[in-house]
Order: sequence, then structure tokens, then C-alpha cells
Amino acid sequence: MCEINKMCVFGRPDRLEDQAYLNLELYLKRIGNLFDNTFSYEGLYQAYLDARKGKRKKQACFDFEIALGGNLESLHKEIHWGTYTPQPYKKFTVYEPKERIIYAPAFMDTVVQHAIYRAIYPIFDKTFIDQSFACRKGMGTHKCSQQTQKYMRACGDDEYILKLDIRKFFYSIDRTILRELIEKEIKDQRFVDIMMMFADMDTPVGVPIGNLLSQIYALIFMNPVDHFIKRVLKIKRYVRYVDDFILIGITRDQCLEYRTRIIDFLNSELNLKLSKSTIQKVKKGVNFVGYRTWKSKKFIRKYSLYKFRKMVKRNNQAATISILGHAKYTASLPYMFKILGEVKNDIKIPEDFQKIRRQALHNNHAR
Repeated sequence: MCEINKMCVFGRPDRLEDQAYLNLELYLKRIGNLFDNTFSYEGLYQAYLDARKGKRKKQACFDFEIALGGNLESLHKEIHWGTYTPQPYKKFTVYEPKERIIYAPAFMDTVVQHAIYRAIYPIFDKTFIDQSFACRKGMGTHKCSQQTQKYMRACGDDEYILKLDIRKFFYSIDRTILRELIEKEIKDQRFVDIMMMFADMDTPVGVPIGNLLSQIYALIFMNPVDHFIKRVLKIKRYVRYVDDFILIGITRDQCLEYRTRIIDFLNSELNLKLSKSTIQKVKKGVNFVGYRTWKSKKFIRKYSLYKFRKMVKRNNQAATISILGHAKYTASLPYMFKILGEVKNDIKIPEDFQKIRRQALHNNHAR
């Protein structure tokens, strides 16, 4: 990894490319002594409390809880004696939004992951740029979409958007590079060894989809890309959500140049390849993070509307409210309220949506 790009990994001062001769250690203070604090009895108990949220009715959580003291003590001994290894995953396939193999860890291993996550999240989160929105506290698709639209509104209609995404991202993460990126911040080798147990798969590259830690591994792995685009390419309007990212408000020639440079960076530094890319004018909008977005308005995707109608017909309360939540700040809501009125159902609409619904009806009558 070249010195400039090494320094882009965690993006310290501006104009890093002008300071490539400086020793990286001037900027990175590696953290040690994580192992004992993270895997103390108290640390494991707090991790258990995190792991059980929303899962107390599940059998695996119940089985762990009825022998809680013994299970935590056993886990503590195995980790500190160096005999701990995660149990085999339960694998299953999901088909929406696309076909993926999910690796479900045992509950005891979920506890260990939560212990690790509690320790490393604040360490790495401060290295991420503000325009990285996935799997971070206080972020998410709504804020990502809002930032995207804000950037679009600051552009001329004939400026361009470059949209990119990574080919089979989670299945393509190079674990050797991932470990190097982790070790830029953490020097406690025993701790890193356990971290990397949850990145391991029966394939040469990739991390398991379904692990809690895979989310932050994705953030760590794509962090060099963020800093390359912001610090080296100097893109002002840039947004990323996992492996989908867009550059907003540039010329068509810049789109072509930056796409080539990003492809080269992904290939040479991270062994990643693009799946596809699109170049289009700002005035034509963009399909990103589940929304079709223009300067003046945005809608959820047509497939989401199709799924919404199907869930209403099936009287599926949870799925219906979930899609409504996804559409909360979009112009799709009036049409969705119309579906709720036309299709026979017993769906109970939350009060905050009732207010929006009443306002929409009032506006229609006013016209």
C-alpha cells in the first residue's frame, strides 16, 4: 500500500498527499490492553445484555440465560486460556433484496461479538468520515437520502452524478488487508486474533454476512476509499452506504476520470472490483439507498410499493408499518395511504402516520 494511500486510511490532516514523507506513526496512536478489559466478567455481562435485546423470547437466548453465571464463567475461562473458538454457523439463504447466504452465529458467540463491538466501535468510528452512513449510530438510510438530496439541490441541473457499487462486496473482502487495517489502530494481538475469528470463512476471501462484527468490518475496509475520494480526489459532495457510493455535482469528464482512478484504487489497494457504475445528470435524479431522488422530491422504489400492497392484502402489520417507516419522508405516502383505504385490512396505523394522513387528506380537499 503506497504511503499516500496508507495515510488516507484514517484521514488525519488535510493535504495528506503533500505530507507523504511524514511517518504514519505521527498520526496513529495504536491502542493496546483491550483484551483484559473487554473480556472481563463485567465486560461479558454487559455484552450479554446487549446481545439479548429483542431476542429474549428466542430459545437460544433462554438457554443461555437460565445458566447465565456458568455460561459467562465458561466463556471467560475459554477466552483467557486461549481455547475459545466460535461454534459452527447455522446457514440459510435469503432472496430479498437479492440472494445471499446468511451465517447465523450461536448466541454465546453473539455475546463475544457484542463485547468486541462495544470496545472497537468508538475507536474506529472517530476515523470515519461524516458521509459514511451505514451501520453507525445516529445514521441510516433516511439521513443518507437526506444528505444526498441536499447535495443535489446545491448543484446545477446539468452537473453530473457518478454512482458506483462494489461487486459481491462482503464475499470479496480480503481478510489479510482487513487485519492490516485493524492493526493500524489496535496493537493488542490477542484481541485482534479473536476479532479475526469472526471474519473467517471457508473461502479464500470474504466475511460472513450475519455477524454483528461484519458490519463494522465493512466500515473499516471501505474507509480508505472514503479518504481517497475526499482527500486525494477532493470531492466535496460524496455519500456512501456500505458498498454503494455516489459523487455529486461534477462534470462528465470528471466522472470518467474519477471512475478510472477509483477502479485503480479499489483494485490495487483493496483487491475489490466494481459491479457497475452509472453517470447521469443531476436533473434526472438518482436511485440510491432505496429511494428515487430528485432535487424537489423523492419516492420509494416501485418494488417497495408492490411489496407494500402485498403486505396490506396479507394483513401483515409489522411489514406494512416497516415499509411506511421507510417511506416517511417521501412523496410516496399519499399513494400508500390510498392503498390502505382501498384494500380491506385491519392494519393499525401509528399516530405519527395518522397525522400525516390527515394532513394529506386536508390538502386534497383544499384543492
